[in-house]
Amino acid sequence: MNQSLLSRITINPNIGHGKPTIRNKRYLVESMLEYLAGGDTIDDLLQTFPDLEREDLQACLLFAVETIHLKSANLAAAA
Repeated sequence: MNQSLLSRITINPNIGHGKPTIRNKRYLVESMLEYLAGGDTIDDLLQTFPDLEREDLQACLLFAVETIHLKSANLAAAA
């Protein structure tokens, strides 16, 4: 399931300046996370951006978690 969700996150140098986006659309992962951190709900975002799916936003959250895990592991290995 995690790999399926993560496959929704794409990195394309021609879209979003190479930052992670949702399904090669111009929705930056970091922007969606900022909306969620600011208090918007997944349902709010789905209403605002009707071409997104619930799984896209779940993928953004999972991507953030996986990124933190990776950075934490790298920091622990360097110590």
